[in-house]
Amino acid sequence: MNSDAYIYLDYNATTPVDPEIFSEMEPYFKEHFGNPASAGHPWGWKAENAAERARLQVANLIGAKPNEVFFTSGATESNNWAVFGLVSKLREESPTEPIHILTSNVEHSSIKNSLEALKMQNVEVDFLPVNQYGQIEVETVRKALKPHTQMLSFIWMNNEIGSINPISELAALCKEKKIYFHTDATQAIGKIPMNVTDLGIDLMSFSGHKIYGPKGIGALFIRSKDPKVQIHPLLYGGGHERGQRSGTLNVPGIVGLGAAASFCQKNQVEETARLTQLRDIMWVKLQMALPGVLLNGHPSERSCNNLNITLSCSTDSLLPRIQNLGVSTGSACGTGQAAMSHVLKGLGLSPAESQRTLRISLGRWTTEKEILRAVEILQNAIPKRNT
Repeated sequence: MNSDAYIYLDYNATTPVDPEIFSEMEPYFKEHFGNPASAGHPWGWKAENAAERARLQVANLIGAKPNEVFFTSGATESNNWAVFGLVSKLREESPTEPIHILTSNVEHSSIKNSLEALKMQNVEVDFLPVNQYGQIEVETVRKALKPHTQMLSFIWMNNEIGSINPISELAALCKEKKIYFHTDATQAIGKIPMNVTDLGIDLMSFSGHKIYGPKGIGALFIRSKDPKVQIHPLLYGGGHERGQRSGTLNVPGIVGLGAAASFCQKNQVEETARLTQLRDIMWVKLQMALPGVLLNGHPSERSCNNLNITLSCSTDSLLPRIQNLGVSTGSACGTGQAAMSHVLKGLGLSPAESQRTLRISLGRWTTEKEILRAVEILQNAIPKRNT
C-alpha cells in the first residue's frame, strides 16, 4: 500500500478501502443493482437481503440490535441527525420547556457547528472546557448540569489528538439523571471494544471510511429500549429506513460498511495491539530524533494509532520538505482555510504552537520500516539550530 517514496500516515483522515471489502461491494454496483425498496422482484430482494445482512454485521460490532442501526451518508449526517432530531422531538413533546445541552470545546466540527446552529434557535448549549489532555471530566459535567439539561454529546475518541473520553462514566451519569447521551464514535469504532447496550448509550454516530470501508456511508445507532429513544427524521421522502431516514439506500456502500464492521470484529484485538506497539515505537524514536518534541493528548488513554506532536518549527515551512509523508496539520474535515484548530485551542495551545503541530495516524498497512523512515524524513526536514 505504501512505498519508500510515499508513506501514508493520515489514517485518521480516511482509510483506503480494503480489497476484501471492495470485493464484497463490487457485485452490488453491477449484477446485484436492485433497489431494496423494490419488493416485488428478485433484484430488490437481493439488495434488501444484503442491506439487512450488513445491518446485522454493524449491530454485532457495537453490541446493538439490528433494528437500532440506521444507515446514513456518514458521521456528519449522523451527528446532525442526532442533535437536530432529538431537539425537534423534545420540542414537539414540550413546546414551552427550555432545552439545555452540554458538550465540550474539542468536539468534531459536525457537532460543534450543529450545536452552534441550535443556539441560534434558542437552545441553551454549554461548551465545557477539557483537561490538559483534551478529555472531559465527569465532575466538570456534573457541576454544569441544570434542571432542564436534556442531552449530553461527547466525542468518544478525539479525531485530532486521540484522547479517549470516559464514556462509560458519562453514560452512567446520564442514566442517573435521565438525560439523553450521544457520542461521536467515528474514531473509536473498530479500535476499542464497545457495547452500546451495556454502556447505556442512547445515540451513537460513525462512518465507514475510517474502518477501511467506502466513503459516503455511515450509521446512527438509536436505542430502542430502556429508554426507547425517539427522534425526528432529518430527511423526509419515501419512508426508507422504517420512516426514519428517507432516500434510496446506498447498497454497495452499506455492504462495504457491513463487511468492514465484520472485519474489525474479527481482527480488532490483534490489530489494536499491533498499532499500539508501532505508535509507541514511533514516539520513542521521535523523541530521540527531534529534541523538544511534545505529545498532545493523553499519554496512555489515547487512540492506538494516533500521535499528535508539536515540533520546533512551523509546519508551513516543514511540509514542502516532507511531501512524501502523508501527515496532517490538524483535522482533515475542515475547509482547507488556514485557521487554528479549535481542538488545539481547547487544549491550551497558542496559535504559534498550533502552527508547529502535526497529526500522525497509523493504519492497517503501516509497517515498522515505514515509521522508522518517517522519523528519519522528519529529522532531516527540520532546520538545524545554530550552536
